[in-house]
Amino acid sequence: MITHDRGTTWFLAQFKPNSHNIAERNLTRQGFRTFLPMQEETKRAHGRFATHMRPLFPGYLFVALDVLRGGWRSVNSTYGITRLVSLGKEPTPVPLDLVSQLMLRCDRDGRLLPPKPLQPGDEVMLTKGPFTDFVATIERIAPDRRVYVLMEMMGAQTRVAVSAEHLRSV
Repeated sequence: MITHDRGTTWFLAQFKPNSHNIAERNLTRQGFRTFLPMQEETKRAHGRFATHMRPLFPGYLFVALDVLRGGWRSVNSTYGITRLVSLGKEPTPVPLDLVSQLMLRCDRDGRLLPPKPLQPGDEVMLTKGPFTDFVATIERIAPDRRVYVLMEMMGAQTRVAVSAEHLRSV
């Protein structure tokens, strides 16, 4: 997914509110490579839980530029983009190692992959369902990948069975 072209550097572009799809599409049309890491988010709305994808870094996406050719001004004028992040007059490059490591943690579509395997005793946060954002401790993991966690509820430890995909390490 990442290529190490000579002279190509990654930069951080700020996009306009709720415009990540527009910004990414327009940058791609102009021939720029982009990387927008996404993660699932579950929120309660109108009495129901809704899961959707959102940028890992809200308001920002990575853009690869050939610094030898310039061209960063055209990124700033792209529809959906506010500006390239700068410290001074010129855009500030993002360390290649940071972008490479993020790309390794994402699938082909930029979705964040689950972290390391969970172990009994690990503290986790529930990411889906009625206990979203609750912190729990893994008690045991069943062979069918069902995870039993202990949660503090109303002054007592309560065991809850959840799917491993609905947990994130704390």
